[in-house]
Amino acid sequence: MKIYTEIKGNVNDPQWAERMAETEVEYIDLDQWTAQKSRFVVEGERGNRYAVALQRRAQLADGDIIEYLPEQRRMAAVRIRLSDVMVADLSSLEGEPSRTLIRIALELGHAIGNQHWPAVVKGTKVYIPLTVDRKVMESVMRTHRFEGVAYSFQPGSEIIPYLAPHEIRRLFGGTGPDSDVHHHHHEHALQR
Repeated sequence: MKIYTEIKGNVNDPQWAERMAETEVEYIDLDQWTAQKSRFVVEGERGNRYAVALQRRAQLADGDIIEYLPEQRRMAAVRIRLSDVMVADLSSLEGEPSRTLIRIALELGHAIGNQHWPAVVKGTKVYIPLTVDRKVMESVMRTHRFEGVAYSFQPGSEIIPYLAPHEIRRLFGGTGPDSDVHHHHHEHALQR
């Protein structure tokens, strides 16, 4: 089996548009957990198997091309399905007394931690991946009524450009339907 070790390009780059028009593209659908790995074997939509072993620190992005065979008019590209991310924005709290900031930050951290939700803090924003139904996350935020904290949901693909690789792994690695993040709280409740 051939091993794919490099990214040839990306289907979203204009320079690949002409090549794609003349090529049969097989898409390889990856969940957000697999996309964080550098080594895996996966099957494309047409049943071809791909062994991927990227170089250190290389990471696949949505649309990355791992195979391009112009003489065979063939290409293989990945599609990454990322969950949405809840963004808690604390920027309106800037200028508040330090006691207020500490209280609200601790209350928010406690609520997020109590749900076992992973989070990444960048500046005045807290990014929390959708690990449960959106309505559950909204309910937690409404229940706690964090003063001065606005929140919204954004596609994971829009958040990734602002994150370092280790932050991407924290947000999207292990938050799939079979991960401990989903089930840990439920199992904890059953043990009581």
